[in-house]
Parts: sequence; structure tokens; C-alpha cells
Amino acid sequence: MRVGRESRVRGMILCAGLGTRLRPLTERWPKAAIPVLGQPLFRFGVAALKRAGVSAMGINSHHLAEAMEAVASAECARAGLGLEVSREPIIQGTAGGIRGMRRFLQDDHFLVLNGDVLFPLDLGDLVQAHRQSGALATMVLMPMPAGGRYGSVEADDSGRVRRIAGRGPGAGSLRPWHFTGVHVMSPAVFDFMAGSGPEDINAEVYPRILERGLPIRAEIVRSYWSDLGTPAQYLQTQLDVLARRTPELGDASPFHTAERKGLDRWLRAGAKIDGAEVPGPAFFDEDCTVEPGAVVGPDVYVGPRARVRSGARIRSSVVLEDTEISSGEDLTQTVAWSGHRLGRA
Repeated sequence: MRVGRESRVRGMILCAGLGTRLRPLTERWPKAAIPVLGQPLFRFGVAALKRAGVSAMGINSHHLAEAMEAVASAECARAGLGLEVSREPIIQGTAGGIRGMRRFLQDDHFLVLNGDVLFPLDLGDLVQAHRQSGALATMVLMPMPAGGRYGSVEADDSGRVRRIAGRGPGAGSLRPWHFTGVHVMSPAVFDFMAGSGPEDINAEVYPRILERGLPIRAEIVRSYWSDLGTPAQYLQTQLDVLARRTPELGDASPFHTAERKGLDRWLRAGAKIDGAEVPGPAFFDEDCTVEPGAVVGPDVYVGPRARVRSGARIRSSVVLEDTEISSGEDLTQTVAWSGHRLGRA
């Protein structure tokens, strides 16, 4: 059953993080607004909330607040969603950020998404299942990503969360899962938050609920999920989108705003690649130029107004806006922005 348009369900995307592991890119873009094939990561979260029937959403902002709020305003207008903003002079953490939107969210169950992941999940049935469960919160969990070092969420065989990153009473035989950054919450969760100050929802608020013996539900999914927390992860996510390794992205798909050339090349308006060697897949953004004699591909994105000089070679890489790749450069597994060349290490 889908959430109807008449539903009062609202959503929030957490957008206040500093993105320290993604510097220097986050000196230019808030993490939730960083471009993925030329469009803000935030667009994917907005699309997920809209598909779930949300008609108005909120964000919190802190780092590069004005830039984040401008992106959020543009993307919500694009999707036809209302927007509420809570700017945090001092970063408040995940629970503090949600608490700052209490007036906006507290009238009904609500969705919360982390703004720094790409996780194209259909959330409509999730909201309905949460409503029927009677739980104070539902955490969307998945198998731990290979090599992941995330704190685990432990759930029992009935689908009830019992412990989070070692916090909580536990009970019987438990299985560890990875938290995806998506929750559905009852307004009662606000009763377990501190009145003020920075606070973490998983480390502090949910353990209080568990200690009281109240239910937090586990929703187990198996789907594409990517945390764009490091240059390596940011690069891989874009290559995954380019190679269509993600589920269908719907209205948020970057391919909807580009013209397809041949089997696996996409160009936005003003892109110039004539005379270049382009083994796809490759994506060329607005007004970029790839000079004759350059080799670009496979698995390359070239951003707006970027220029790739003759003789340059680029493979499995991302070139961001206004960046020039000189004729002597040979890039592989690299994010190039301005004078920075960020590899996988």
C-alpha cells in the first residue's frame, strides 16, 4: 500500500555535516549538495521522499549553509515539494538536527534520510509497515558492506532492534546489520531527546528507548547503497551511476537531462567532443570541451566548462566543473577538481 498524497507524512534530509573526509571538495560544496554526474546528491533524496508521498520536507544546515539552502530550495521547487530550513549556528548532531525541526515534523510519523548517501530505495511501503508495527522508530538495515567498519545494529529474529553499536540491553540471539541512514519515526521519539545541545540519534536517543523496553523495528533490505564519505567512495559512486550499476533512479536520473550519442555516450548542451577518442561509457556536461587528440574513457565524467587538452588521457575518473586537464596528464581512478587530483588512496 502506498502513502497517499493526502498523507501528512513529512520528511527530513540531514544536511549539516562538515564532510571533513571529503575535503577539499567540501570546501566548495556541502556534502549533501556535491555533484553526482553534474547534479546534486540531494536530488536523489528528494526523489525518494516524493515517491513516498511526502509533500513537504525539511533540512538542517550548518557547513556552507547558504549554498546548501540554495540547492535545497531549487531541488524542492523542481520536485514540487515545500521546504522548511533549520540553520544551526553550532552543529547539533543527528538527534539535535531532528529536534530542531520538531514543530514541522511532530504531527505524524515522519521519514529521516542521511544527506550523504546514495540509496535509491522505494520508501512508500516502509512508511505503511512502520505505521502498522506500533514501533517508535523503524531503522532500515542491510547486510554489512564488504570491508565496512560501521557500528552494527543488532536485531533479533522477530525484526526488533536490541542493540546499536554496542549500546542497549541486547537479548538472546542477535544478528548484526548495517544502518543505511534511513529511519521512520513516531513523534514519541522526541520525548527521548535532550532539551538542547548536540546529540546523536543512534548513540544516545535510541539506546534510551531500548533501555525502556520500547520497540524499534528493523526493516531489512538488500539494495545498492553508497556512502560518499571519501574521495574514493565519491568516485566509485559516480562510476556506478555512469555504468548503470544502481537501481532505476527515476526522475532523479542524470541521463534524463542529457542527449545520448551512440550506445554509451551522453552529452548535455554545449558539450564539444568532436575529434576526441571516446570509448564509453562517458558523460559530458554543459559547455565542456574535449580537444581532438584526447582520449577520454571508458568510465569518465567531464563536468561543466571543463577542458581536456589534446594528448590527455583519462580513464575511470571524474573531472569536475571548470577544471583543465593538460596535454601531459594521464589520469586513472582520479577525481580532478581545479588543481587537485584525488586518487583512491
